[in-house]
Amino acid sequence: MQAKRVCLITGAATGIGAACAREFAAHGWQLGLSYLDDTTHVHVLDVAASCEALGASTLVQRLDVTSEASCQAFSQAALQRFGRIDALVNCAGTTRFIAHTDLDALTPEEFHRTYDVNTVGLYRMTRACVPALKASGHGSVVNISSIGGAIGRGSSMAYAASKGAVNTLTLALARALAPQIRVNAIAPGFVEGGLPSRVLDAVRHAEVVQTQTAASVLQRVSQPEEVAALACFLTERAPGMTGEIIQMDNGLHLNAG
Repeated sequence: MQAKRVCLITGAATGIGAACAREFAAHGWQLGLSYLDDTTHVHVLDVAASCEALGASTLVQRLDVTSEASCQAFSQAALQRFGRIDALVNCAGTTRFIAHTDLDALTPEEFHRTYDVNTVGLYRMTRACVPALKASGHGSVVNISSIGGAIGRGSSMAYAASKGAVNTLTLALARALAPQIRVNAIAPGFVEGGLPSRVLDAVRHAEVVQTQTAASVLQRVSQPEEVAALACFLTERAPGMTGEIIQMDNGLHLNAG
């Protein structure tokens, strides 16, 4: 009997990461699920339980993507548990809402912090998984980017720039890791229940949802499950796709001019 495929998901406790975990579990994958700290530990345990109810075996691991040792430890723990890694979905991310016009509020320290998680952290985690992904014979990496990286908008200028860098990094990694590993990115617009819901209070979040709904040509915002379904498709059913940055923003970019 062939061993089940294994997918590692960073930032799996909430939002898009949690939705990806459930989607891959429903498709028969074994899962390595990472969380950041004690505040998200209980959430990732709930996610793991829901995945196990779908028949998946899970590994839950604390992960700080700003630490090389932590990224290597997650990869090695998955190999020890499952013996293989076939896919990686990079969902871990951070942001703070800072008006793009408020350059004084966006300090160099905040810029570096945002880049270290969103861009360099993604690179660290991918690099930690490369040997196992190559050994898989059909390795796949899906990076969760943002439409902000394409249109220069979003929660902060640092966030938009970090996601633009993720898009470029996706292209570079796709070229460097071919043919053994495919690397693609998804660039969502606003995702209800995504990262903004964890950094905004309820009133401000509702205001942003209303604004983003009005700004998109489809007059809606996305759900985490929609992004998860595309991540699973890219991993399972798109052997000819690599180096793609897929905009999934309800047409928000069409109104960006």
